Amino acid sequence: MRAKDVKRVGVVGFGLMGSGIAQVVARVGIDVTVLEPTEELLARGRGRVDASTGRAVERGKLDAEERDALVGRIRGTTNVASLADVELVIEAATEDREAKLAIFRELDRVVGPDAPLASNTSSIPIATLAAVTSRPDKVIGLHFFNPPPVMDLIEVTPSLMTSADTVSFARAFGERLGKTTVLAKDEAGFIVNRLLIPYLCAAIRLLDAGFATREDIDASIALGLNHPMGPLGLADLIGLDTVLQIAEVLFNEFREPAYAPPPRLRRMVAAGRLGRKSGAGFYDYG
Repeated sequence: MRAKDVKRVGVVGFGLMGSGIAQVVARVGIDVTVLEPTEELLARGRGRVDASTGRAVERGKLDAEERDALVGRIRGTTNVASLADVELVIEAATEDREAKLAIFRELDRVVGPDAPLASNTSSIPIATLAAVTSRPDKVIGLHFFNPPPVMDLIEVTPSLMTSADTVSFARAFGERLGKTTVLAKDEAGFIVNRLLIPYLCAAIRLLDAGFATREDIDASIALGLNHPMGPLGLADLIGLDTVLQIAEVLFNEFREPAYAPPPRLRRMVAAGRLGRKSGAGFYDYG
């Protein structure tokens, strides 16, 4: 299967990332089947797609007819058997090792043996996921960035078992989506999060120490380094629970203090202050 010939893609998870990935894939004319365990989660994901594509129409990036066609290519299901005939699966479920292992075992059982299985994981080594399948040569990382319709990067991460054909397919598929692909080694965090997580944790520690206010920390980075936003606002955008999960994976892998989650981050997640998606994190979002 060549990337340009793919007509049916499965996406596992219809949350912030899964809904964005589904939108990106559907926009290039591919039919997308999204799997979630409940109809409620599917409805929430559909709402995210409707809101995102609606904003794109308002901003002149999509016309109304294109939007209707895009949305019409995305269908939801609660039955994993509905993915049996897809030509590629992109898993975008929660950043939890055991949950992803269970998903990959099930996908390997249901999805046709020639279909690559990709993960949007931001930190879990691909070899760990590939090892529970009968097709480790066809398992690869396709790490999109939030929000997928806007961000131009995909990290492509093969494991030691991933075939050269699968790598070529993954990079060509990313390019078909209009993205730039970079190739990363199969170590926890890959390129971006190996650099990002110590930076976010350092900013949280500065705030914890009373070194500067949240506003001054963020303004210093946004204006002094010309970043679109500061680290605390970025952590809120990513989701503090996701930042915590990635930091834990990185610290467990490398045992370097820079990756250790700050206590404040743990307390905020325990309190349900997860950032924008919960309405409050380092900032309040109403």
